[in-house]
Amino acid sequence: MRRCVSRKLREGPMFAAIRKYVGQLLEVPEAVSPARYRSLRRLMTVLMVTVSVAPLLIMSGFSHVQYTKTLEREMESPLYALARKSQASLELFLGERASTVSLIAHAYTFRDLADEKTLNRIFLALKSEFKGFVDMGLVDVEGRQVDYVGPYKLKGADYAGQPWLREAEIKGRYISNAFLGLRGFPHMVIAVHRLEENGMSWTLRVTIDTSRLEQLVSAVGPEQDTDVFLCDSAGVLQTSSRLYGKALDKLPMKLPPASHETLVRRMVDDKGHKLLVASTMLAGTDLMLLAVKPSLEAFRPWTALRSELLLVLCGGIAVIMLVSHLLMKHLVGRLQASDERRVAVFAQMEHNQKLSSIGRLAAGVAHEVNNPLAVIYEKAGLTLDFLRMSKDCASYEKHRERIISLLEGIEGTVERARGITHRLLGFSRRMEANRQALRLTEVITESSEFLEREAKNRGVQLCLDLPADLPEIISDRGQLQQIFLNILGNALDAVSGVEQGGRIEVSCACSGAGAVTVSVKDNGKGMPPDVLKHIFEPFYSTKKDKGTGLGMFITYGIVRRLGGEIVVESEEGRGSVIRITLPLTPPEGAVEV
Repeated sequence: MRRCVSRKLREGPMFAAIRKYVGQLLEVPEAVSPARYRSLRRLMTVLMVTVSVAPLLIMSGFSHVQYTKTLEREMESPLYALARKSQASLELFLGERASTVSLIAHAYTFRDLADEKTLNRIFLALKSEFKGFVDMGLVDVEGRQVDYVGPYKLKGADYAGQPWLREAEIKGRYISNAFLGLRGFPHMVIAVHRLEENGMSWTLRVTIDTSRLEQLVSAVGPEQDTDVFLCDSAGVLQTSSRLYGKALDKLPMKLPPASHETLVRRMVDDKGHKLLVASTMLAGTDLMLLAVKPSLEAFRPWTALRSELLLVLCGGIAVIMLVSHLLMKHLVGRLQASDERRVAVFAQMEHNQKLSSIGRLAAGVAHEVNNPLAVIYEKAGLTLDFLRMSKDCASYEKHRERIISLLEGIEGTVERARGITHRLLGFSRRMEANRQALRLTEVITESSEFLEREAKNRGVQLCLDLPADLPEIISDRGQLQQIFLNILGNALDAVSGVEQGGRIEVSCACSGAGAVTVSVKDNGKGMPPDVLKHIFEPFYSTKKDKGTGLGMFITYGIVRRLGGEIVVESEEGRGSVIRITLPLTPPEGAVEV
């Protein structure tokens, strides 16, 4: 009962998982070399650095983008506020003066204003109340200035055809762009046109010094690195600019789209300088207010902070790389030492398996050695008898040929016994991997000779179909012997007790280009699928207490190290077939112990 329970436990999923895990631990790498571990260390270091640094870089990039956007908003807000304040101040300044001039034009008639004293009194009152006025003139319908008050001698000046005059006649009230005109300095004109009830048409004009507009902008309090100025739709400066020159100079940049709404944009001037520009149109004019701040100046604090953060980031990445390198060096070094220990354990297991196979073959070997020894004993006794009977030369000459024949027989029998013991010692000795050119048919024949006596005693037919023209292969003789002894020994156990008589067939054939396939077929009891899938796992055995479960595991490892492949096909009740495919020339590094 306990034996049945124990067998069920061994065949259960838990033990299967344990066997699989142990098999992975015992699996020997095909090539244990320093280059392999250097490559593994580099790969693991790169992976660890990537896994560690990638999130850091992603977070840094995301934070950089978010902080830049936030900083842009913080930079745009004061620029936007400055543009709004300057717009309100300038619109109030021009609006008040345009309204005052309009009020005067509608409060007085042409006859009143044509009186020099009246015009002078009005202008003085206007200057005392409002700053920025330069002079005042009355222009008739023909464009001649009939009356004038100011520091210049412009009475009688002809303004016919002037743009501001035509615009005033069309719109009724007009604020012109800055121009030099007859005064020789940048100024603006506020012109109000009136048509009296008697049909008389005339225009009242005043001159505004643009420097007053610059004072208003300065009074708003822009930062030292911020430039505020006016320009017209053609890009001509109406006031002086700290960055782009004096009034009436051409602005070296493309203007933003005209809009009465204050907008902040990123722009680039003709010199490639990046700018933050707030723009808006002044109401009732063709003038655009621009507040410009160089991006370099705006983002100078962030640039300094970004450099410091970048330095910290690079330092952190360097520390991560150093720690990853040292850690992977330590871990891979431990792994290398573990693999080297596993290789040594595997070699010891392989050697022990050889000794186990020798114990199984001991009976057959003893029989093989005893037969030559019996023949030697018999022929040596006959030779002694002939020598004792030959007391003289004539008698010796009579038996000479017989004695020579017996001695030659003894010599051949001794050579046979030596060959048997040599094969046995060669198999049991722990040999280093030795590539050499050999004939696979000879190795199979030698391996089968160890099992011939056991097969005969069990009533099993051992049939070899080995073609003579099979090409030579480059491989290790001792390891090939162990492969075929393990497979033939398992086949012998599988066919023992078969009612119709056990039969093992071994055949060889070329398999495609550069490979040879050895097939071992038996008519034994076969294996079910649940057993077949575990056949190459360590410590898995169907022989109960007779086997160690390492034979096929070691065989699989040797075949793989020789650069070959092994496949097992089995059907319960119909026997099994094991096919081993070996290359004629194994790849470099495939034969490893």
